[in-house]
Amino acid sequence: MSQAQMTYNKLDLLKLMYLSREGDRREGVLHRQSKGWFQVAGMGHEPLAVVSMLLNDGDYLFPYYRDRAMVLARGVTNAELANAYFAKRNSSSGGRQMPGHYSSRAKNVWSVPTPTGANALPGCGVAWAMQMEGKSNVVVATVGDAASRQGEFYEAVAFAIERHLPIIFLVEDNNYGISTNTEKFNPFKLGIFSDNIVQHVDARHPDRVYEAGAPAIDKARRGDGPSLLVCELDRLCSHTSSDDHRVYRPQDEIDEMAERDPILVLAKELIADNELTEDEWEATQQEINERVDQEYIAAESEADPVADELLDHLFGDDPVATPPPLEGGKKWRMVDAINTVFKAGLEQDSERIFFGEDIEDPKGGVFGLTSGLTDAFPKNVFNSPLAEATIVGVLTGMASYGKKPVFELQFIDFVGPAWNQISQNVATLRWRTFGDWKCPSVIYAPYGAYLPGGSLWHSQANEALFTHVPGLRVVVPSTPEDAAALMWTAMHTDDPTIFLVPKHLFRQQMECPDEVPAVNFGEARIRRSGDDVTIVTWGNCIEPAIAAADKLADSYSCEIIDLRTIQPWDKQTVLDSVEKTGRLVIVQEDSESCSVGQMIVSEIASDNETWCHFLSAPQLVSKPDVHIGYNPIYEYAALPSTDEVIEAIELTMED
Repeated sequence: MSQAQMTYNKLDLLKLMYLSREGDRREGVLHRQSKGWFQVAGMGHEPLAVVSMLLNDGDYLFPYYRDRAMVLARGVTNAELANAYFAKRNSSSGGRQMPGHYSSRAKNVWSVPTPTGANALPGCGVAWAMQMEGKSNVVVATVGDAASRQGEFYEAVAFAIERHLPIIFLVEDNNYGISTNTEKFNPFKLGIFSDNIVQHVDARHPDRVYEAGAPAIDKARRGDGPSLLVCELDRLCSHTSSDDHRVYRPQDEIDEMAERDPILVLAKELIADNELTEDEWEATQQEINERVDQEYIAAESEADPVADELLDHLFGDDPVATPPPLEGGKKWRMVDAINTVFKAGLEQDSERIFFGEDIEDPKGGVFGLTSGLTDAFPKNVFNSPLAEATIVGVLTGMASYGKKPVFELQFIDFVGPAWNQISQNVATLRWRTFGDWKCPSVIYAPYGAYLPGGSLWHSQANEALFTHVPGLRVVVPSTPEDAAALMWTAMHTDDPTIFLVPKHLFRQQMECPDEVPAVNFGEARIRRSGDDVTIVTWGNCIEPAIAAADKLADSYSCEIIDLRTIQPWDKQTVLDSVEKTGRLVIVQEDSESCSVGQMIVSEIASDNETWCHFLSAPQLVSKPDVHIGYNPIYEYAALPSTDEVIEAIELTMED
């Protein structure tokens, strides 16, 4: 029997809707009693629980914060929601997420992110992964009507249609975005979406939700593509506990909504149809009230989070690095070394998926990093649309589903549109779910300058942006063997890695050691030993550092440390070197303010034992806080030069 032929039990639905409503009501009371800090309710949105009732075990729900009834229908218990309200240690987030931010790995309820609409692209990622595996499962992703103006929502709908994905987008249109009436903003009322992909549903009654939802789910299961259901509802409550809708909604509007409360309407229908008596309904309500009361009393007494666990689940276990599949004892270019590792990774694991702009053959990427991959692995390597948020949002969903995405941003300069997904989903997913969900993935991109003609949007070294976001590992290699080894490590870790590949070093032929060693994250490399001054650098700036050390070789012995990874960074190696030399010079390509270089100076200088060894003040050679210009005169005026490194070294050597 297909989903479209199934029926739902209205009495069971009524009980679930009332359970959801009573949970909302109870939380409102508790909040007014100063028990708890925040509440968001789903009053009026309860009929959408029908959609969850139509889902199978292998299906996924990507809800938003007003979907309490949908989550209950998916199998999450009221007791679990009570624990989440009180932010208890055993709640789905371990007390790290606000109430209404549902999550259950066991029930395939994806963790709700606060940025509205940020769940739609990850939902596409899961739907695409299901499609790749030939499964008949579906994804339901919900957003509010105000969030339907988010750019990521449009990207998600476009990608779902392009790929014919098994996903249902459910827009919950209650006509308000907090206090703003959305009538003049709603894209479905502005005629922006074609009527042939949108179905409007008066979702105030569960029958109509069923009549639209069941065929849409059935359609997705058959492989006939996505659906977009715009469900008109009433938000019977204020936006959150921090809001009072009586301030901006006319009283007659509030009264009209109360009269068509879906719970009251459904209860009256069942009583009129002799499927329920007044006494039975009253007894059911009383039973649910008592149950909810007891479950919230019990939840209030549950254990609170432990402060000592603050950093737990920020990352998974550190990967145990193994040597990369790269032949040693010969010259390699970084681009070729990475490409070789990509091929070996695809041969090793069919779950690896590559996705990015122009990465398919015959182009094989703007810089050739993926050359030959589609010819050899046509089911694993795909061109993306020109949409960075889509690239990273899809990565997030695929990784949380169980695939192993290795996705390319064509230039790191274009990370802006993807920043929401990187900083709000990729980096936070494990921590915000107390380790329940994870996002093992690699986002790699060409990076940096010292390659004239790049200008503002092809020459950025912006690693500090990523190191500032907890939950991301950040890699910047400077040799082919390190690029290969660290990419191999990144492809075998359970966490997201930002892999920045210096463009200036891409195609330089470099001699590799006979045996290419494994490299762990947070493991620096001493490129040159010395006794007089410590130079710390990474990426493109290894060149001016080595050049400066060569020019001063007759006068000073410079120890050069290539960090290789800057989150985590190898503090101990730097400390040991500074204790030996007493002098520190850091060379970086990124802007100076709030940079990795400044962080290193701060942390090294704050170490009491190392501070005692300093013979002079640490020096930072950096690009000033300015952009890279198109004319090479501008570019090289901004970038650290060999002469500037020499000047910094000599300054540290002064008595």
